[in-house]
Amino acid sequence: MVVADGKAVIGFIGVGVMGKSMVSHLLKSGYAVNVYTRTKGKADDILEAGAIWKASPAEIAKSSDIIITIVGTPRDVEDIYLGENGLLSNCKNGSMVIDMTTSSPQLAQKIYTVAKEFNVQALDAPVSGGDIGAREARLAIMVGGDREALDRARPILEVMGQNIVYQGPAGNGQHCKMANQIVVASAMMGVSEAICYSEKAGLDPETVLATIETGAAASWLLSNLGPKMIQGDCRPGFSVNHFIKDMGIALESCEAVGLDASGLAQAKALYDKLEEKGLGDLGTQALYKYYQ
Repeated sequence: MVVADGKAVIGFIGVGVMGKSMVSHLLKSGYAVNVYTRTKGKADDILEAGAIWKASPAEIAKSSDIIITIVGTPRDVEDIYLGENGLLSNCKNGSMVIDMTTSSPQLAQKIYTVAKEFNVQALDAPVSGGDIGAREARLAIMVGGDREALDRARPILEVMGQNIVYQGPAGNGQHCKMANQIVVASAMMGVSEAICYSEKAGLDPETVLATIETGAAASWLLSNLGPKMIQGDCRPGFSVNHFIKDMGIALESCEAVGLDASGLAQAKALYDKLEEKGLGDLGTQALYKYYQ
């Protein structure tokens, strides 16, 4: 099924904070987009913008050429792809699936193998950049799978991101995302500690931030989440509970490759404490509250 101008019909499952912006970019670029999410009400504004509602993953699979998923957990991914009435058993011959969820490398490899049995191409393509990157269509996209499949998918991925990098065979996109989350975990502790230290030492944290973000400490996290910490803005671009999920996957992956990731483990322990206090729905910058 291809629309008149030759563009593939896109299926999209998961229209949360990031998915909604991604669908919006696809619609503005002229793609026909079928959408499904467990709570239809979350898709109302996207449907008003021109997306087409489908009642199940199976319906998405039967009516789409290239299917993108960005959902919650590896269990959600497994259910959507491999469960009864899931994607792969209902995909059209020669179609493609792209999982952009942060998920397990091992699950990505399994999906790739099963997809081949149905003559379906599969990519694991998790993203980094948060709600801002999704909204501004400048996500970093880390891709695992066959290079030929990436070549086919690249025009679509370029609608949503700017830094699209092939990482190698199936699962390697997820491995790269784990490396990303390992960096973020320890960096969030550093940013939180630095701002809290500045306040306790009697400095103006905004002045400190303006100074150190131009030197060796410069980072996206410092420049984008540091101001939110200072302002007490804990609205989620990426929530604590989702980050805990990612760190759990990363720790399992570290164990699988024989790495003692002590910084990652410490960060997860601190975020676990925030979740225990009922702060799991706040943005990851809420780690600052722990140090306060």
